[in-house]
Amino acid sequence: MHETERHRVILATVQSRPVATVAELCEVTGSSEATIRRDIAALHIEGKLRRLRGGAEAVNPPEQGGLVGRPFVVNETLNIAQKRAIARAAAEMCKDGEPIIINGGTTTYQMVDHLVGRRLSVFTNSFPIAEHLIRHSRNSVVIPGGTIYREQNVILSPFGGVVASHFYARKMFMGCQGLARHGVMEADPMVVQSELALIGQADELIVLADSSKFERRSSLILCGLDRVTAVITDSGVRDEDRQMLEEMGVSLIVADAGRDITQSVA
Repeated sequence: MHETERHRVILATVQSRPVATVAELCEVTGSSEATIRRDIAALHIEGKLRRLRGGAEAVNPPEQGGLVGRPFVVNETLNIAQKRAIARAAAEMCKDGEPIIINGGTTTYQMVDHLVGRRLSVFTNSFPIAEHLIRHSRNSVVIPGGTIYREQNVILSPFGGVVASHFYARKMFMGCQGLARHGVMEADPMVVQSELALIGQADELIVLADSSKFERRSSLILCGLDRVTAVITDSGVRDEDRQMLEEMGVSLIVADAGRDITQSVA
């Protein structure tokens, strides 16, 4: 990651929570501890953040803490070609008249352009997805009640949701923090709690994950791969990851960002 982009990620992360540790900033940028410490020192001198022992804080700390993980505005610029191809493949799985769930995320957000001409009933906790579909389509859009997390552009409730508990979906589309033999992983307990409440409302769970997600890990497992119907990823997926999904009985759909076509693997 280039220095300018790394600084943008650091500032966005620091602004999303009371204090960001060096370890957290290493995770979100994929950089070494020495690099992050140098970046914090430089940004501190520029007055863009405050250096603390073991981390940094915002010059104007947020009143409400953010969720663990990269902010939406940072994630949406990463692996964008792969995300668009993956999202196109996901949208092609939707049939007019179907009720579907689309969880908030930068990969799932890329589905919206392909759903504009459809007639679906969409439940989503994503502000950007809901707004786009309301403005540009005739899809029915349902959103949950809860707290708005601005950095991630999602609505989450620690108490579950009455609307969500009564919404049936043929398919649920969701991103993830990481994907491994242990299952689908997320970074924040609030996200896990919210998604667990929705997973049981759908017949099929479709995970949208670019190939970098197979190399990422988190301490929180959302669900096992036995609950996942299919994984849509890009052509960078490794052979060992293909084999893992096959052994776990998960269908793999590979979206080619270069040719913008998809191929299905049983």
